Amino acid sequence: MPDDVMPRTETIRTRADGGVLYATFDAPPLNLIGPELVRDLVALIGHLSGPTPYRAVVFDSADPDFFLPHVDLTKVPEYTAEAAKAGGPGDASLGMLFQRLSRLPVVTIGKLRGRARGAGSEFLLACDVRFAARETAVLGQPEVGFGAPPGAGGVERLARLMGTGRTLEVLLGADDYTADLAERYGWINRAVPDAELDDVVDRFAHRVASFPADAVTATKAAVIRVDAPSDDEIRAAAVVFQHLVREGSVGTRAAWLFQNGLQTRGETERELGRAMAAIPSDLN
Repeated sequence: MPDDVMPRTETIRTRADGGVLYATFDAPPLNLIGPELVRDLVALIGHLSGPTPYRAVVFDSADPDFFLPHVDLTKVPEYTAEAAKAGGPGDASLGMLFQRLSRLPVVTIGKLRGRARGAGSEFLLACDVRFAARETAVLGQPEVGFGAPPGAGGVERLARLMGTGRTLEVLLGADDYTADLAERYGWINRAVPDAELDDVVDRFAHRVASFPADAVTATKAAVIRVDAPSDDEIRAAAVVFQHLVREGSVGTRAAWLFQNGLQTRGETERELGRAMAAIPSDLN
């Protein structure tokens, strides 16, 4: 096992296996992206930005139903303040935190079981490679249904992966997508049977970790230079998102969803795409 002291965190459990670090989100009851989880992500990303014996990092969830379902809508100022610690007040957004994730020298791999929507999907999009369980994975960008465009890189990264038409379908429809359809659209690398997911991810992660580090790092950096969103794009998206959360219809539409079980382990969270279509139009 590599000789490395990882930061102590409350919501991310880590274990090492050779040159691969496994980072498991464990923030009951739903793995919502709130201030505690963002604080721990800031610490982990900061640690991995420096010299490290790891060559690959696998992100997964301790909750088989929820990877990162979305942000905690009751704590937007608090998690934004935690995100600012990664880069300063001018970069106070999840988008800029995820931008730093995307530029880590290690290869980042998302292993998806359960639901990844909103900023949870945007976290996965900032990872280098994404694998998902065919039977259980659900992806979505529901922000437009709430009343704002995505603000943490979803627009910029999905458009590069999917093209204009499919990105607009995903964003404007604010619906849920299965792993198979997400694979077809380019949202994820591969949908694989749940029983095979661990082996597929482990094989890829350890294969990458076995190759010369300089070659892996230089190749990743070259690809990012060709096809990654700029900091200015990410900052601009965050400004629009934060403005509409404060001033737009997000509050009233979210309030209706809260009355119907948002952020609890019920039907609204399990079928959020369907719930979006049920919000009364007079709340726009």
